[in-house]
Amino acid sequence: MKRDPWEISEGEEPIAATAIHDGHELRPAVLELTGLADSDRLREEDPYTGVFAAVAGTRIVVRRSRFEFDLNRSRGRAIYLKPEDAWGLPVWKREPSAELVAASLGEYDAFYAAAHRLLSEMTRRFGRFVVLDLHSYNHQRGGPGAPFDDPEANPEVNVGTGSLDRARWGLLVDRFIGDLAAFDFRGRNLDVRENVKFRGGNFSRWIHENFADSACCLAVEFKKFFMDEWTGVIDPHEFEAIPQALTSSLSGLRESLQKIDR
Repeated sequence: MKRDPWEISEGEEPIAATAIHDGHELRPAVLELTGLADSDRLREEDPYTGVFAAVAGTRIVVRRSRFEFDLNRSRGRAIYLKPEDAWGLPVWKREPSAELVAASLGEYDAFYAAAHRLLSEMTRRFGRFVVLDLHSYNHQRGGPGAPFDDPEANPEVNVGTGSLDRARWGLLVDRFIGDLAAFDFRGRNLDVRENVKFRGGNFSRWIHENFADSACCLAVEFKKFFMDEWTGVIDPHEFEAIPQALTSSLSGLRESLQKIDR
């Protein structure tokens, strides 16, 4: 039985979480044509972010790989046609047909239509709401034994806010960053900073353009310190603490939304 490309759940409060790069699946026609090993795809995907998204009752977890369509890029850039579109990786054994590309873009369009329906309903129910757009990123691109990238330029948590209206949402952003950084993360504090590595991608930009009066989307990128990015093996202690840290920030998000409403 064919699975849907994503899973959508609806909760009872004005906080949603998304994991749009969690997926690893490909349509059979795409899988037959891909030039990448599973391990190469997995390294550039955001595995386990779907687990992190479970902190929110309302959530979208995408099952389809970004190597079929990248939902965090604009429609014209959503299909990685050339290696330079995908970190130099040989994405295809041969050039994909126009029909294959059109089918993948049809899935891309269907996702954005589904997201629009969900966020429209959240607007109707709550007035204002927060979306935690959850991602992860690599920091050992030189190879399995290479040094890690400079932590000064690679915070453990990067909060991307490049497309939001800080005059409207700034206090909420500051509260979220402060709460996440203050959490007792296995006896230490996380390095949480804003717009250092990433400023947020197409999905958060689209949310702010389409729900300007109601939605605050925070693009939350976790450095892959909780796993070996080359093998995909997690450190269970670091991994399990991340949803706990995110959960600790939810009450502050609720309070900030209430203040904005007042």
